[in-house]
Amino acid sequence: MFTAKPFITRAAVLLGCATIVFLAAGTEAPEGVPLPDPLADEDFLFDGAPSPALVDLGRDLFFDPILSGNRNISCGTCHDPSLGTSDGLPLGIGEGGAGAGAERRTSDAVTGRVPRNSPALWNIGAREYRVMFHDGRLEDLGNDALNLRVPSVAPLPDGLDSVLAAQAFFPVTSAIEMAGQRGENEVADAMLTQGFNAAWAEIAQRVAATDEYAAAFIAAYADVESADDIQYAQIAQALAAFQTVAFRTDDSAFDQVLASGDTSHLSAKAADGLELFYGKAGCASCHSGPLLTDHAFHAIAVPQIGPGKGHGRDAGYWEMSGMMAFLEDEGRYRVTGDPDDLFAFRTPSLRNVAVTGPWGHSGAFDALEAMVRHHLNAVQSLEDFDPGQIELPQLDRIIDQTGGQSASGYTELDSTRRAVFLQRDGFVQASPRLRGRIAAANDLQPLNLSDAEVSNLLAFLESLTDPKVATLSSIVPTSVPSGLQPQPQPAGSLSQTKTSEPVLNLP
Repeated sequence: MFTAKPFITRAAVLLGCATIVFLAAGTEAPEGVPLPDPLADEDFLFDGAPSPALVDLGRDLFFDPILSGNRNISCGTCHDPSLGTSDGLPLGIGEGGAGAGAERRTSDAVTGRVPRNSPALWNIGAREYRVMFHDGRLEDLGNDALNLRVPSVAPLPDGLDSVLAAQAFFPVTSAIEMAGQRGENEVADAMLTQGFNAAWAEIAQRVAATDEYAAAFIAAYADVESADDIQYAQIAQALAAFQTVAFRTDDSAFDQVLASGDTSHLSAKAADGLELFYGKAGCASCHSGPLLTDHAFHAIAVPQIGPGKGHGRDAGYWEMSGMMAFLEDEGRYRVTGDPDDLFAFRTPSLRNVAVTGPWGHSGAFDALEAMVRHHLNAVQSLEDFDPGQIELPQLDRIIDQTGGQSASGYTELDSTRRAVFLQRDGFVQASPRLRGRIAAANDLQPLNLSDAEVSNLLAFLESLTDPKVATLSSIVPTSVPSGLQPQPQPAGSLSQTKTSEPVLNLP
């Protein structure tokens, strides 16, 4: 039995001790208005300026499929610069897929969908990021020194200096994301028979065996004298350096307001939306600070589409289908065990939010306006949501593991079993019992906004887009040291050949 939690109060939003006050568009904000401070170099890892050699190495690794078990998917596949640093899909296809965005399809048999929406990476190199993933299962618990809680039985190696570098250790070990299935490649086999450390070592050895990579690591790291010195921790550090530079965006119209205190950088509608954001609409109670996130976890009744993370103990799908699976995604609760964290997910940054759809941890909303309107009456939105309106990538062939975790057998589902398998996509939303659990955890109080106010709020959200995002496809190299095809494939005239010009100088 679940009871509703207390609603978040949408009273006047306070930052520090001062109530926010705004002037009309075209005027300067008076001294003392508590808008966030502008982002500065010191707010980012490496003080915003890692060495060009490290950044360029990280760029190659980010787009090189060599880090995936079957050498067919890169970090950039699911974090595509041309798709808002996400993949443009509600729920993606990781290992076994081909193509990008709406064109992505299964090229090989897969075990299912990636269970959550691919998060955008804008400003992910900011020091204030202390948690990673929608549920925060990777978290820096320390104050002065890095103190990681990790989603693995194996501790991470010493020497890591950021939670962003630590994050790079995990997608490569996920069978459904990058590693592949046992029997397909040495990384997947190492992961399932020997564990995380063996899988990470396998990837590092693979990279080190490439002469061009070995030379790049020697150039980037003072403690790497030969290929034998290359460890996965150094791969992770290079990836963090690249992301810190490449995905930093702090030149939007909103940033110009932060730097000047002058709202004339915004349209009249956007300025009205800013006032709503920090006032009546209460958005800044969660979307606070210069990155517009409190980095905390809130349950806001976002509908679940897809199979989720397999949480909960409801056997409804199992009984209906005969296929052993639990389908709920209980979010942060599965990290902390605190009932107050049921169905809570990390507050996303709103930087460049207009280009990061679909929205929600499950990708349930394919329009930003729909995501905004969900906040006005979250429970009613959940009840009214039709998962059939969401277009998920087609899974042409699906395989299911036979035997235990250590078994190597997989069976392709016939048409009947495949149809039953795909019922997972809407099962939770179609179940009054499971939908009711999500509703009972909701934190949001209903709010009345007029259509005009919603329109103004959307105009403000559009003002958060940095012009840099329109040209970011240019950072995808046309070749990488492994000789594999970079993923995603460079986007025509926007792509560029590799040169000695560092990523620091790219758009």
